Amino acid sequence: QVQLAESGGGLVQAGGSLRLSCAASGRTFSNYAMGWFRQAPGKEREFVAAISRSGGTTSYTDSVKGRFTISRDNAKNTVYLQMNSLKPEDTAVYYCAARSIDSANYNYWGQGTQVTVSS
Repeated sequence: QVQLAESGGGLVQAGGSLRLSCAASGRTFSNYAMGWFRQAPGKEREFVAAISRSGGTTSYTDSVKGRFTISRDNAKNTVYLQMNSLKPEDTAVYYCAARSIDSANYNYWGQGTQVTVSS
């Protein structure tokens, strides 16, 4: 089992920045690929960004490329999402997720943190 806890959400004006953190506990953090997802009101949850176990490979959904950066610190068991140039359409609950080596899907999820971007 891996427990995930997000933090860092809040209210920010358009054009501003936020840094989300996701602290993991329970198992060896470096054994898990990590991802960030978000769910806006009335919409399905969508992929935002992912990072490999070593941190050497990242991927992003097109709408956040150039604005968001995913990173991880395996010594601190934490994954981050730096969000710059925020837009009102980035408003959502943001979730971090972990995917074990033997899984094709993310199998552990946090409770989420609210990000609200005002225009």
